[in-house]
Amino acid sequence: MTEEVANLPEQPPVLRVMPMPADVNAAGDIFGGWVMAQVDIAGAVAAMRRARGRVATVAVNSFQFRQSISVGDVVSFYAEILRVGQTSITVDVSVYAERNPVSPVIVKVTEAILTYVALNADGSKRKVPVIAV
Repeated sequence: MTEEVANLPEQPPVLRVMPMPADVNAAGDIFGGWVMAQVDIAGAVAAMRRARGRVATVAVNSFQFRQSISVGDVVSFYAEILRVGQTSITVDVSVYAERNPVSPVIVKVTEAILTYVALNADGSKRKVPVIAV
């Protein structure tokens, strides 16, 4: 994989974290499952804000690992709502890693699209509130 320098999205990240040694796989890279969990959290933050309440992940529509992530990278997760249905919200999550603090480089490392469903307190589906434009 080649490292392509990336420009960050204009909106602030919904999540920013630095992976630690406990998060690595046998090859020494950050474990893909750790990345997937963080992507799900970031997507859920955007979906909860739009749903104005509880949501649950119902689908991972796509997930692409573009670059590996290393211990010490500052990893930023950006979420954008793609679609709002009656009860569901589809979110695009883009993940960037800032590397080498001496001479920082930012690369896009992961992209994913997930779908969440809005839930009532009892766990049943509910309609996503309509927001006036």
